[in-house]
Amino acid sequence: MTTPEIPIRAVPDATEELTPDVDTLQGRIEELEKELRKAGKGSRKAAQLRPYQVELLKLQRHLEVENIRMIVLFEGRDAAGKGGTIRRVTRYMNEKRYRMVALGKPTDEQRNQWYFQRYVNHFPTGGEIVLFDRSWYNRAMVEPVFGFCSDEEYKTFLRGVVGFEKDLVRQNTKLVKLYFSVTKEEQARRFQRRVADPLRQWKLSEVDVQAQDRWDEFTEMKYRMLKRTSTVVAPWTIIRSENKQLARINAIKVILNSVPYEDRNPDLDFSVDADIVISGARELELMEAERLRLGKFTV
Repeated sequence: MTTPEIPIRAVPDATEELTPDVDTLQGRIEELEKELRKAGKGSRKAAQLRPYQVELLKLQRHLEVENIRMIVLFEGRDAAGKGGTIRRVTRYMNEKRYRMVALGKPTDEQRNQWYFQRYVNHFPTGGEIVLFDRSWYNRAMVEPVFGFCSDEEYKTFLRGVVGFEKDLVRQNTKLVKLYFSVTKEEQARRFQRRVADPLRQWKLSEVDVQAQDRWDEFTEMKYRMLKRTSTVVAPWTIIRSENKQLARINAIKVILNSVPYEDRNPDLDFSVDADIVISGARELELMEAERLRLGKFTV
């Protein structure tokens, strides 16, 4: 099966668009660095994140200068911490050069399109980052579990997505795939917090309500997804998100480490926590060992 050529949106003329945004980013970097030097400002958690948020601005500037496109996928179970991490990643970014995409239910017209088309419509131009809060991998987990796609549509997706992503990377787009992993017990605790907190109740959907009952189904689909789609060209990175703060810091480090941008802070620790960040290949090994030991997957 031949994967269609992925259309890339035209890049703006660098002489008109690039320099002003780079200057804006430099100003943001300097402003945030000054803030970092002020003692006692902000919460401890915010202070831990801020040096890495400075680095994200440097990464953003590098992408602009080098005209590189970047896509970051945030996948995982409900209440695994995807949205909170995205907010921390984008907190200080130049809003002209990043977009967060969270697509809703497809329309009837979209259902009759090439499956990837509605995602491709949101792809970045040169120098831009697009962060997907759930992505085309809905077809690998949520849709088959809840019967939102046919078995044939699911199988067609698994056959085509590897080639799709290979073409995407070949056409000079940096692709980072993050899967946020949380235990069943922790997910239940977070759901209960949403029920009890009026400011969080909007987060609780009908799908969330069923997530605990369908835990084993989601785990099986997670295994199949990693087995088929964690490749050398586009590997999955697992983020253990029991501790939200550690998950956020380590997810940002993974993004920063994916591109060799200039002017890195030599005093900052960019190494990831091996208990938090796990390769897709290693997660498969752990899941297979767990199945042999317990007779089923649990994470």
